[in-house]
Amino acid sequence: MSEFRYKQVVVFRSDLRLSKGKVAAQAGHAAVSAAEEARRHHKVWWENWLDEGQCKIAVKVKNEKKLLELEKQAKELALPCALIVDKGLTEIPPGTVTCLGIGPAPVEKVDKLTGKLPLF
Repeated sequence: MSEFRYKQVVVFRSDLRLSKGKVAAQAGHAAVSAAEEARRHHKVWWENWLDEGQCKIAVKVKNEKKLLELEKQAKELALPCALIVDKGLTEIPPGTVTCLGIGPAPVEKVDKLTGKLPLF
């Protein structure tokens, strides 16, 4: 990780029992949506992240409450982020909050918020 100066983190709820395919789809939504936020509001971070190879990490929190707290903190730190709410077409009810994309942003800024979370 030391060669990366920018990264993106996708935070999942561990209380949801999602199939691997559903996790992959939700991760894709979070990664693209948060990256788009970075492109619009922190273009230099986004460009540097792209040039470095788009480092991504998946971590977890226990429940929706923890995920929403993390989103609030990310916004307070002015980090690009995207909360993913499922449409309910397959495995889970409509409106289920599944994950949160944070970054791309400088590693030290992201780590302040997510550095102690367990890997997914």
